[in-house]
Amino acid sequence: MASIRDLKKDINYVLGDIIEAVYLLESSSDKEGSKEGTEIIDGAINTFDDLIAKVNDQKVENRKAHLKEVRKELEEKANALIAKLNKLN
Repeated sequence: MASIRDLKKDINYVLGDIIEAVYLLESSSDKEGSKEGTEIIDGAINTFDDLIAKVNDQKVENRKAHLKEVRKELEEKANALIAKLNKLN
């Protein structure tokens, strides 16, 4: 069960850091509340909700493989959000 707890923490920390980076970038460049920043934040929140729901899904056949896929999906979606964040500069 420790790996599930760690996965949930990873999801929270990674997506939380992306949201924090948007706020820091916007405040340092006087673009607070920009449309692009809001889209990145909304994407991170939606990704968080989606991934946590997948982690909590008890009805999968192979739980270990399912959690590996969730971790892989976290990495892919986080990289996509970071790419959008880099374009925000």
